[in-house]
Amino acid sequence: MRHASVWEQAFAMSVPEKSFEPEAACPLNGIRVIDLSRLVAGNAVSSQLADFGAEVLKIEDPSKGDPLRAWQTEGVSVHWKLYARNKKSVALSPRDRRGRELLLDLIASSEVLIENFRPGTLEKMGLGPDVLHARNPRLVIVRVSGWGQDGPYRDRPGFGTLVESMSGYAARTGFADREPVLPPTALADMVAGLYGAFAVMVALRQVEVEGGKGQVIDLPLLDPLFSFIATEAPIYNLTGQIRPRTGSRSETTSPRNVFRTKDGRYIGISASMQAMAERLLRALGREDMISDPRFRTNTDRVRHAEECEAPIAAFIAARTLDENMAAFAAAEVTAAPVYDIDQFLADPHVTEREIVVDVPDEQTGRLVMHNIIPRLSDTPGRLRTPAPRLGEHTEEILGQLGVDPATLERLAAEGVIGLGREA
Repeated sequence: MRHASVWEQAFAMSVPEKSFEPEAACPLNGIRVIDLSRLVAGNAVSSQLADFGAEVLKIEDPSKGDPLRAWQTEGVSVHWKLYARNKKSVALSPRDRRGRELLLDLIASSEVLIENFRPGTLEKMGLGPDVLHARNPRLVIVRVSGWGQDGPYRDRPGFGTLVESMSGYAARTGFADREPVLPPTALADMVAGLYGAFAVMVALRQVEVEGGKGQVIDLPLLDPLFSFIATEAPIYNLTGQIRPRTGSRSETTSPRNVFRTKDGRYIGISASMQAMAERLLRALGREDMISDPRFRTNTDRVRHAEECEAPIAAFIAARTLDENMAAFAAAEVTAAPVYDIDQFLADPHVTEREIVVDVPDEQTGRLVMHNIIPRLSDTPGRLRTPAPRLGEHTEEILGQLGVDPATLERLAAEGVIGLGREA
């Protein structure tokens, strides 16, 4: 076991400790999900389902597993440990005939299958939707790709970065006099994952209501991310203008920006309702601006955003973060500090609500991760199990199919499966 450093111990002190609950009842108990995907988007779909009780079987390459395992920080596969919590690992190659037969047997007792091969690959493997539905007519099939199952770009590789570039998202992010900015996280994948989990529940409801017929969910990364900037299309249609990047300023509400404090910190301000804008101006001692024709309405303030923000910037720059936040809290102004991750983890609201928790980890001792999202009052999700070792559950799951130990050993020796036994 790797021992935590003094810094890591101090880092975790502000994060509530939580234990896994292997036997916890959850609302999706009884739903089996076959996850053939790799990397983030497909794992994000199945993570949402796993957190609420679905039995997610991660089908991994016996030799190397999901590529997320190779994304390491100081030797720790942080991404894998987060995205694979509450899941089971079955090391099995569906490209081998025998592995494919075992997979089809598992599919017969499953409700959902997730894959993110390039369009057409599943069919070449002999596992197209027609084959899958012949084995299990109730199956909901999620097909994750960069660009979709049809269209002229269907055969292109589709990583999230490419989608974040082409969707228009990057073109709207950053400052007008600098290059477009890509998000620092797997945004396109995560957005698709959330849409995908929602689509799965819709499709399962259809199976329930309509007597058992499954369907195919075409889940590209492109369409969901574009929905995040979907107002760009009608605005362009109305104006004929391509809007420039505006940094942290908004083109629909004002004032809205990030401002530097006296002690070098930052505060985010959003006064997106008329009452909030007037409250902010009063807090600045600039009630005169409320009746000024340049700032009287939201439209006026957007048109004169730089002039409107100048007294806000001056007010904030003359005070420390704490002084600003105290003044804004007293005036009920909509403002918040811009946090780094250490500041976020130490915030009493974050700790009291257990937004982030510190859970047991066999490699590091303890590992910090986000809690279950969202919260349900009567049927919450649970942190049930840590991310599995490669092939940790192969014997358990294939044993349920009646595969005897001798056959398991032979298939493992031939590289068809991996048994995931600890050394």
